[in-house]
Amino acid sequence: MKNAILFLGTGGDSQVVGKQIRSSGGIILKFNDNQFHLDPGPGAIIKAKDYGINLRENTAIFVSHNHINHVNDLNAIISAMTYSGMDKHGVLVCDEETLHGSENDYPGLKKHSKAMLERFIAVKPGMRIGINEVNIMPVFAKHTESSLGFKFYSENFVVSYTGDTEYCKELVDGHKDVDVIIINCKHPIGLSQEGHMNSEDVVKFLNKINPKLAILTHFGLKMLDADTIYEAREIQKKTKCQVIAAKDGLIVNPVSYASSLKQKKLNNF
Repeated sequence: MKNAILFLGTGGDSQVVGKQIRSSGGIILKFNDNQFHLDPGPGAIIKAKDYGINLRENTAIFVSHNHINHVNDLNAIISAMTYSGMDKHGVLVCDEETLHGSENDYPGLKKHSKAMLERFIAVKPGMRIGINEVNIMPVFAKHTESSLGFKFYSENFVVSYTGDTEYCKELVDGHKDVDVIIINCKHPIGLSQEGHMNSEDVVKFLNKINPKLAILTHFGLKMLDADTIYEAREIQKKTKCQVIAAKDGLIVNPVSYASSLKQKKLNNF
């Protein structure tokens, strides 16, 4: 499939990931000849093998923030896609802390891995970059000081990814005019946590941005107990868009949700 969204994992908290109740390998985006790997958490290499993904084909890796469920396998992925640096290629796009570290944590990217890449860049919300024919805009996320989401403008559709975040106005502004949105929804209705969204937040969010398809992922234990399919159905009843709950190995073809406004959006770049 030339265009696809493949979920290598849908786990979203320490209990789910620690017991591998759901996998945590991140998300693969295929846009024509480009293969992007989002948030390669624990087990990314194993799940790539299980689902037939050749990591050598990675064009770029995107990391939303420097937490272990999102960055754990970053260096292993870089090594696998470059033959430990013998074939230097690929781009890393990440937040500031993943590249430079902070007072409280080391950077997720090791110095040795930097030399294996063609390019690496720490980005901030509102910046615009291009990788081949795909344009990318980092989007604000309210989680850590440097957390991000990402918005991908391909030839035929716009796909965005919230990363871990609370609901806020900046989140709405950043993800408007998308065809497909991937939402990290950790908790069900009635359970709130700073830095994350629950199903009620997702309803408010979707009623503001009105995408054609919303895909829920990054589930906590309570979300799994509540039943992700039930939560997705309840969200869909209260919004105007189709909502599905991802499962490990799910593949979605974003072309099915392409917008006729695509060229207008691309011209904004």
